[in-house]
Amino acid sequence: MLTEAPFFNEMSEGPEKGRAFWIQSFDDKRLRVGYWEPQNAKSVKGTVLLFPGRTEYIEKYGRTAKALADDGFATLAIDWRGQGLADRLTDDRMLGYVGKFADYQLDVKAVLAAAKELGAPEPYHLLAHSMGGCIGLRALHDGLPVASAVFSAPMWGIKLAPAMRPVATVLAAVTSRLGIGARLAPGTSATTYVLDAPFEGNSLTTDPEMWDYMKRQAQEQPKLTLAGPSLHWLHEALVECKALAALPAPTTRTLTFLGTNERIVDAPSVHVKMSGWSNGTLQMVEGAEHEVLMETSENRSRIHAQILAFFQV
Repeated sequence: MLTEAPFFNEMSEGPEKGRAFWIQSFDDKRLRVGYWEPQNAKSVKGTVLLFPGRTEYIEKYGRTAKALADDGFATLAIDWRGQGLADRLTDDRMLGYVGKFADYQLDVKAVLAAAKELGAPEPYHLLAHSMGGCIGLRALHDGLPVASAVFSAPMWGIKLAPAMRPVATVLAAVTSRLGIGARLAPGTSATTYVLDAPFEGNSLTTDPEMWDYMKRQAQEQPKLTLAGPSLHWLHEALVECKALAALPAPTTRTLTFLGTNERIVDAPSVHVKMSGWSNGTLQMVEGAEHEVLMETSENRSRIHAQILAFFQV
């Protein structure tokens, strides 16, 4: 049963017909979804299931939803458990945490149920960024009913310094087994990145206007934000990435974007996965950082055009 939820559509700069709803996962976690429809409901071409990354929330994708709506696509986005306005999972609400990575698939099922209840028009398409790309890849293996999938800097591996990788892997695994994994991972911040880091040298975008857009949202609605990941989240993420790497690529028609200056996810893992995706294409974005959907206006326009063309084939 959908119930109205808080929604900051003006801040998101999304389509006018934006609404948010509380939904319930099958393990009784309260999640939030945002739904944007095109102005002309009679010409809707389908629905994009938008899977955000770690730390993100529905409103961050308002501008992307507007580009999709202007071309006739509805967008259904989610606040994953543990972030946005969804149920937080630890006493420290800023700490990135999940019990098991498989729990995110319960959120995916709840999104699909919400899509049916909303009457979101088919066909469905997937647009997934970063951690959402990891969740989305697993969902494709589990039979996510989408006609096509677009990934933005998907987290199919996590970028760690070579010397730190074995240390981080062991530390995350040991602390999780000891039940003390709800602690901030070393080298990460207890505050949200866009309020903690300067624009110069940031790892998200080269566009100052988009940086200001993200920073302004975090300042206006700090309850939406999230800080660094816990050791337990890191352990679960590393285990899931390793498991997905061992699987053959799904058969879904796929387009993946990756910045040439990617510094958050492990770029080689993306290249390896896409090299074995028979009907998948990897599109490199020259000079782009992690948030390829929030890069310069020139890049955004080009990427949005490619996504829209891809969804309509």
